[in-house]
Amino acid sequence: MLVTIITVCYNRKATIEQSIKSVLDQDYPDIEYIVVDGNSSDGTQGIIERYADKISKYVSEPDKGMYDAINKGLAMATGDVVGLMHSDDVFYDNSVVSKIVNIFKNSPTADAVYGDGIYVTNDEEQKIVRNRIGGKYNFKKLKSGWLPLHPTVYIKKSIIEKYGNYNLDFKIASDTEFLLRYLYKYKINIVYLNSYIVKMRMGGLSTDYKRAFEVLREDYNIYKFHRLSGLRAVFQKKMLALMQYVKK
Repeated sequence: MLVTIITVCYNRKATIEQSIKSVLDQDYPDIEYIVVDGNSSDGTQGIIERYADKISKYVSEPDKGMYDAINKGLAMATGDVVGLMHSDDVFYDNSVVSKIVNIFKNSPTADAVYGDGIYVTNDEEQKIVRNRIGGKYNFKKLKSGWLPLHPTVYIKKSIIEKYGNYNLDFKIASDTEFLLRYLYKYKINIVYLNSYIVKMRMGGLSTDYKRAFEVLREDYNIYKFHRLSGLRAVFQKKMLALMQYVKK
């Protein structure tokens, strides 16, 4: 089983090398690694090019944002399964991809796999700030704001080809729309891997406090777009997040 991992980045000189090494250090041998850079100007490109011989496909050009870059990566992907490694994040350990593949092999009807993640401080100490346990999947939880942690989700390429890429009408939280479309609208078969998959730095694109209100507003619009109660879902989603901080 070939697994495609996509990293998109823009001006991530401080963190991109650790993300790349995290992918290259995986003990699973059949990985197609794609890096899509948004024409960085801070030295990021030079770091990526050091690993050019180990990266399957690499492109650096202007884009319309993170989700446009991910869609470019999806267009280049040839793997049986596709997942993301954000440029601020790393795998929890070097056996993560092997565990994901084993779940797919042992669950022939699975369309996707997801797991757990931790958020850490963006410093040398990397103290745990938030423990993001996905828990066993239940369709009913979707209406209450529950979604799997986006960077832990690995989906069969055939399913992505069937149900589509990221919607660029949503600039900040298109991952929420993507997951709702796959899980709520199309009801794909997703399986929980009870294991940590990713370690995420606070302050990255997905955890920037300054964008919290914008994400909240776009999340609301996305739930309404899927004919769900926007206020209820967003409120409960944020309450779940708060509990994860408190229980860290």
